Amino acid sequence: MKILITGTSQGIGKAIAERFLKENHQVIGIDRNDTAISHGNYIHHKCDVCDYDNLPDIKDVNVLINNAGTQNENDIDVNLKALIHITEKYGVQEKIHSILSIGSASAHTGAEFPEYCASKGGVLAYTKNVALRVAEYGATCNSLDPGGVLTPLNDCVINDPELWAQIMDETPLKRWASPEEIAEWASFLTMINGFCTGQSILVDGGEAINYNFVWEG
Repeated sequence: MKILITGTSQGIGKAIAERFLKENHQVIGIDRNDTAISHGNYIHHKCDVCDYDNLPDIKDVNVLINNAGTQNENDIDVNLKALIHITEKYGVQEKIHSILSIGSASAHTGAEFPEYCASKGGVLAYTKNVALRVAEYGATCNSLDPGGVLTPLNDCVINDPELWAQIMDETPLKRWASPEEIAEWASFLTMINGFCTGQSILVDGGEAINYNFVWEG
């Protein structure tokens, strides 16, 4: 299948891309940064998802994964508005098999920065809207909503022993997910699942049932 993933330079997006490449799919990445992925079935487009006029022309996408995101940096524009634009441009069409957006447990709890929570909350509602519209193609649309994940975006708290201890106190499973674990869920929801649609799947180690947001500053 032809898989399009945004935000593939590091973290969750890179892990998802590598997972699909191992499964012998054609993977196309869009990211404002260069890629560290070197594979014959991978094509990288260096482009900001908010730069609508310069997005690449990619036809007949089978699986779209909206992963590009930010925190405290134009969150609404990147996490929600650009996600909507990308989905309408590449995802809502007759060749689509599945659409998956990477949301956040914070959309369910509200326990994070205001604009970030609002942007991810919008993804939940938009996911349902798209699911209704792509159903005519036999396609699914869901969001995958992680709690803490061991990515560079979170290094400021991962590398702070005091904050990390507080976070672990608030996390029932006493650990965060690896990017590879999230990639497994992405593969399942887009390639194996064929009936669950319009849903927001929490993968958060129990964070949403015991939430006190801990961060630096």
